[in-house]
Amino acid sequence: QVQLVESGGGLVQAGGSLRLSCAASGLDFSTYGMAWFRQGPGKEREFVAAIAYHGATTDSADSVRGRFAISRDNAKNSVYLQMNSLQPEDTAVYFCAAERFGQYYMSNSQQYDYWGQGTQVTVSS
Repeated sequence: QVQLVESGGGLVQAGGSLRLSCAASGLDFSTYGMAWFRQGPGKEREFVAAIAYHGATTDSADSVRGRFAISRDNAKNSVYLQMNSLQPEDTAVYFCAAERFGQYYMSNSQQYDYWGQGTQVTVSS
């Protein structure tokens, strides 16, 4: 049974930082491209950042580029999202997703095989 469990969300002031973690189990983690998506209040789910299964390439949305960074640790079956300079518009539920051999068009949510339950990030002004 595949599980993706996000953690690290919370309440932070504008300009602050958070580090999200996603722990994966029940799959061969090193063969999965991993991504973070988010869904703000009253908004559609949107792509945030992704890292290919081989770890050599990453992608991120224009809105977070230069502030957020995605990384992975295959030894810990985990993917991370370091979020700096957080702004109120970053408030959302953040979801982790996994795609088998994912490395192309990773911003497309329909490509993902598994999803976590999400972790809430709230940024106060």
